[in-house]
Amino acid sequence: MSSIVLSGLSWTKPDGDQVFQGLDLSFGPERTGLVGRNGVGKTTLLKIIAGVLPPSAGSLSIEGKVVLVRQMLDADPHETVADLFGARQAIELLARAENGTASLEDLVEADWTVRERMLSALVRFGLAADPEMLISRLSGGQRTRAALAAALFKEPDFLLLDEPTNNLDRGGRQAVLDLLGRWRGGAIVISHDRGLLEYMDAIVELTTLGAKRYGGNWSGYEAAKAIELYAAEQSLAHAQKTAEEIDRKAQVLAERQDRRNASGTRKAAKGDMPKILLGRRKSNAEASRGKVAELAERQRIDALDTVASAKARIEVLQPFSVHLPATNLPVGKAVLSLDRVTAGYDHGHPVFRDLSFSIVGPQRTALAGPNGSGKTTLLKMIAGKIVPIIGKVTASVPSAMLDQSVSLLDRNETILANFRRLNPGATENACRATLASFRFRADAALQRVETLSGGQILRAGLACVLGGSTPPSLLILDEPTNHLDIESIETVEAVLRAYDGALLIVSHDDAFLENIEIDRRLDFGGVPLN
Repeated sequence: MSSIVLSGLSWTKPDGDQVFQGLDLSFGPERTGLVGRNGVGKTTLLKIIAGVLPPSAGSLSIEGKVVLVRQMLDADPHETVADLFGARQAIELLARAENGTASLEDLVEADWTVRERMLSALVRFGLAADPEMLISRLSGGQRTRAALAAALFKEPDFLLLDEPTNNLDRGGRQAVLDLLGRWRGGAIVISHDRGLLEYMDAIVELTTLGAKRYGGNWSGYEAAKAIELYAAEQSLAHAQKTAEEIDRKAQVLAERQDRRNASGTRKAAKGDMPKILLGRRKSNAEASRGKVAELAERQRIDALDTVASAKARIEVLQPFSVHLPATNLPVGKAVLSLDRVTAGYDHGHPVFRDLSFSIVGPQRTALAGPNGSGKTTLLKMIAGKIVPIIGKVTASVPSAMLDQSVSLLDRNETILANFRRLNPGATENACRATLASFRFRADAALQRVETLSGGQILRAGLACVLGGSTPPSLLILDEPTNHLDIESIETVEAVLRAYDGALLIVSHDDAFLENIEIDRRLDFGGVPLN
């Protein structure tokens, strides 16, 4: 039976920074979701299992064939689709046979069905691409489809998938879901796609403290985390009660000692006690009080440490929540209208034609459509970054757009400086209070944007746009969850649920759209919308 076993596995960066250590994990012929914050080493772990990276310490035992499907963010300029399949030489040999330059030995070794089998695998993922096509000519979603097709072509026992639904449109995402739904081998899947994680048989959470396995799919994992949060809240309540009890007992002991001392003082005043005995009792009383105070302080410190640990555990487990100023957008107020709009970057070749739709307050509208249909171009036009070729766009309320790179933030400035620039009327206290509510407390608000993770950048962008005294009535978002870890996505969801304005959003993440309570979905393919 195929298996992967990790024993005491560790990996350290060349600069000495340790990413993870002492991992003990085993994987069998089941589908396992690998989750955790960005930067904890999920991709590194897959590379070690695939043999791309050697571990710094520990051992790795693999029974069966393992294939890694990497994120196809970049491609070698000379890499072809056939290279993904490991079949470049086979395709080149067929080309020589077709043009009559193949040797007799070539003809004997030729795999005459390889091209048809490759094309069949590509079509299975909705991709019509020749084996000789350069990867660099494919879109991000097409690259992922090609990589998945190539992985299945190699007939592995274990699939290692790194964010397989990133950059995929609804059709491509469904192809991945269908693949994993039918898959009966082993699979380790890094993903923030909670819909995809519902197909898992187990979830492994990787943190800076190690790895923990949860049986079942994403829903089972969430239920287990809810139980952990409840236990942590109970621990906090007990720790706080213990701390209060220690303070109360210390106060009782101190008052009792004070009464004894007062009694001794009264006796001394009456002359009922010899001076030598009086002095000894006074010294003993002071020493006793000192010991009582010292013991009480130690107990108090221990109790407060327990409270602090319990609070920290709850902050890790507790969902993010935030309160936002109201936009006061009236129900039914006209927000946005597009009337027979044609737009693009080349007047001779528009990206979309004759497009009409409208939004009224406070509707939450999601745009869905295949990659390349022009959704990002549409958002840029609505935000005023490009003008329509034909037609009319009417924006009736103030709006703000957060693109995929959150370009409205100055990367060279701090979060606080960006907030003040985008909210010039806010006081220092107001700026600090708002950023603290978005978990940029104290010195965290002084971080330069260029040093932040993708999730932190988006959170900072939302804070700067929505945290001011008068948030825009229309918020436009372009694939906000791409490349974010699940914790960051849940933070974005909490912010958008607290926002009372209108939303226009492009996303293929169904779980995300459901959690932010989208009112309607418009399928956009360059055709008129209603």
